Amino acid sequence: MPKTVEQNSIRSILFKTIMLITAICLLLSLSISTYLSTQEQKKQLISKLVLVSEIIAFDAMPSLLNKNRPAEERRLKLLQQVSSVTNLHIYALDEQTRKPVFFTSFNARKSPPVPIKTDSINDFIEPQVGDEFIEYITPILNNDQLLGYVYIRGSLDNLNKLITKKIIIDIAIIALILIFISLIILRLQKRIASPIENLSLLLQNIAKNHNYYARAPLTNLTEITRLSNSLNVMLARTQRQIERHEEDKKEIKLLNSNLEEKVSQRTIALREANKELLSTLEKMHQYQTQIVENKKMASLGQMVAGVAHEVNTPIGLGITGSTLLRDKLAELQVKFHNKSLTASQFEQFTNDGIENLDLIYSSLNRVAELISNFKKVAVIKDDEITSTVNIQQLISDTLLSMGQELKIKNPKVLINCPSDLTVESKKGPLQQVFHQLILNSLLHGFVAGGDNEVQIDIVATETKTQITYTDNGLGVESNIRAKIFDPFVTSKRGQGASGLGMHLVYNLVTQALAGEIVLDTEYQQGARFIITLF
Repeated sequence: MPKTVEQNSIRSILFKTIMLITAICLLLSLSISTYLSTQEQKKQLISKLVLVSEIIAFDAMPSLLNKNRPAEERRLKLLQQVSSVTNLHIYALDEQTRKPVFFTSFNARKSPPVPIKTDSINDFIEPQVGDEFIEYITPILNNDQLLGYVYIRGSLDNLNKLITKKIIIDIAIIALILIFISLIILRLQKRIASPIENLSLLLQNIAKNHNYYARAPLTNLTEITRLSNSLNVMLARTQRQIERHEEDKKEIKLLNSNLEEKVSQRTIALREANKELLSTLEKMHQYQTQIVENKKMASLGQMVAGVAHEVNTPIGLGITGSTLLRDKLAELQVKFHNKSLTASQFEQFTNDGIENLDLIYSSLNRVAELISNFKKVAVIKDDEITSTVNIQQLISDTLLSMGQELKIKNPKVLINCPSDLTVESKKGPLQQVFHQLILNSLLHGFVAGGDNEVQIDIVATETKTQITYTDNGLGVESNIRAKIFDPFVTSKRGQGASGLGMHLVYNLVTQALAGEIVLDTEYQQGARFIITLF
């Protein structure tokens, strides 16, 4: 089903585009203007407060020298006329400690007092601008002699009100300009979109009524005129093609009348040949179906026989152990009722019971292990996401997880690949492949105390990755090389081997990893498997 595309008119696109561009430009310009104006007003306010503080510092010098606090307080009351000043402190230097101490202060109407700033003089040497206030400290000097400090605090309320007022005015200006622009766009839409709509209606009429004699009118817009001329040329050519098509139809009709008889004769012959061919194909299909069913039954019979052979042995041992244990219990019960049970007999029974229970446990554990292997072979999960895998690190992690299994035969493992070699693959199945190959070498190839060695060579190109796994063990017996990847094929039947390991490796490589694996039959110094990942 084709994807539906949202439809928009030229009028709508033109209107939205111009309005959006205009709105963005206006918003940017007015925002910049507001910001610059605000910064300028803030600078002026800071300059005003600095000037006031310097004047206060100059006027306060005699009061500090004469310690005339009342005179200075009367002078500071004049600051009520300066709306921008909310608080002011005058600090004098203590004659002994030379530390600033409070001398007098001023608080504007409806302005709460502020804490003494004698401990943070240095923090306000430069004007400090906050969200609501500006704070500044000016030293009081008498011929370069420091007498004290003037702390001044100014309000930003007037500035914030100015900013709010300007924002409202800017919004009103934007709205008025957008209304004016929209009126201009509507006139522009009529001039541009109307000829295009006329062309659209003309094309709809042609498509509906097949009226190829119609022609597009000319306009005063160059682009639309070119489009109309091209459309008229196309209509004229289409008209000529239709006329030629009608002539060709008449000629073909005449030829068909002569061919009908010949076609009828050949049709009869083909019908007979098709009947014979269909009969042959039906027989071949029956033979093919029968062959497939025979192969399935043979494979199923082999699988069932293998499962039965592997599972029957531990189950039989478990049944034997449970039977012996039951007989011993019955014998013990009789002796208990006859009161002839001795301590040595009870001890012998417990020892035999433990041996039988161990046999039953190991048999059941073997059955569980076999069933787990059967499930792995039957179902290869392919839901893992492909990721970037470091091959050397993956093999190292695999060897680390097999520490206990490697201790018995202690093989030397050589990994020949760059330490930074990575491939795009599935980590879980790939790690399971390496684990099963090494385990196969430990079980079938190596002997305890021998000079056992495993070599893994990895070569990666842009299109594929080739992994060569080699061991110097006993190798693969010639009678099972051709069917090494079949289920239940093993050279150690009855010695703990199920014959499912290499079958599992084959399924992991071919199904989960979408690759190939082969046994190098020419290699005689052990076993060599070649895995190719695409």
